[in-house]
Amino acid sequence: MTNKKIELLAPAGDIEKLKTAIIYGADAVYFGGELFSLRAGAGNLSIDEIKEAMEFIHEHDAKGYMTINIYPHNDDIPPLKAYLEKIKDIPIDAFLVSDPGVMTIVKGIIPDAEIHISTQANTTNYMTAAFWVEQMGAKRIVAAREMSLEELREMKKVLPPDTEIEAFVHGAMCMSYSGRCLLSNFMVGRDANRGSCTHPCRWKYSLVEEKRPGEYYPVEEDNRGSYIMNSRDLCMLDKLPDLIDAGISSLKIEGRMKSPFYVATVVSAYRAALDEYLEDPDNYTFQEKWYKELCKASHREFYHGFYYSKPDSSGQNYSSSDYTREYSFIGVVRGYEPDSGLTIVEQRNKFCVGEDIEVFGPSTDYTDEIVREMYDENNNPIESAPHPQQIIKVKLSKTYPSDFILRKKKES
Repeated sequence: MTNKKIELLAPAGDIEKLKTAIIYGADAVYFGGELFSLRAGAGNLSIDEIKEAMEFIHEHDAKGYMTINIYPHNDDIPPLKAYLEKIKDIPIDAFLVSDPGVMTIVKGIIPDAEIHISTQANTTNYMTAAFWVEQMGAKRIVAAREMSLEELREMKKVLPPDTEIEAFVHGAMCMSYSGRCLLSNFMVGRDANRGSCTHPCRWKYSLVEEKRPGEYYPVEEDNRGSYIMNSRDLCMLDKLPDLIDAGISSLKIEGRMKSPFYVATVVSAYRAALDEYLEDPDNYTFQEKWYKELCKASHREFYHGFYYSKPDSSGQNYSSSDYTREYSFIGVVRGYEPDSGLTIVEQRNKFCVGEDIEVFGPSTDYTDEIVREMYDENNNPIESAPHPQQIIKVKLSKTYPSDFILRKKKES
């Protein structure tokens, strides 16, 4: 077993996703408040929820990092200061920032705050990293997605030994440097650098000639068209030893806007692979079952990003921006009735009596099940659960703890 501590860091778009990430094996989570986070479309956390979240996180010996990584304009400064005054006594473990002014404000109001430099600062070289660490006092650098393993290794060697490097291992990639994109602001007036990106890089485009308005010429590779800026998703599940060898101490999963099912599935797969490696690095062997589990969450086609070389056309998906969704998230276990032998489930998508499903939980393989019987809250027999977040009771072959997840394979 290695003594090296490697952190698995998961996204937390709201309080449910945050708790799911911790329960399913994350060592730390990153989340945004209702203001000043670059994921305005995520649920984000109110001040009361941040307090609840940090209590839950610390009860589970994990850490919670808050993102304040917008690039603020002048009129953002007074409310930012006021917001930080309201949260300064909450024991948040670190703040992710990308702007020197924001960093100065955070340190002024919370002097002992630990600072992590967000990927939004697009730190792509060791000189910039050294500036943040040696002159600004940052504890951790979140590397730009555009860095190679060799560049990361070189960065680690020249920085002070206690500097931590965090790098993305999984999730969506951006066609601009570390998300510094103006397309959304230009096209629909929603600023990606202030948390409101509409992802126009995923849209389908056609060409119009100046003197022929209304005549659209498709930009296409085949008859389905072409998504010319649509990057594949990053996946480094099969390459964790390479990242750790390069000096990465925090493995970051992208996806604050994804579902609890996505968070649980992805965190579980990376937790299994990371634990196996840390247990015996010299005899570690990647297991295909981890990848198969990972693919049960919605995803685009995968690649290794910039870690081994600059991506060529194989890093893009020119035919579609759709996700692969082979499984439906149908429910979460909320309890068990010993007298009736029924599992209490909070429904998320419709399922019916007689269907084949899978049940999985933290640090376990999934179990195949058949929905044998189903009842509503008043113990009336029902054939299906059609209402979102409906509480139902289900007859299964085994007893499952709370927070286990039910899923079913979609019909092809």
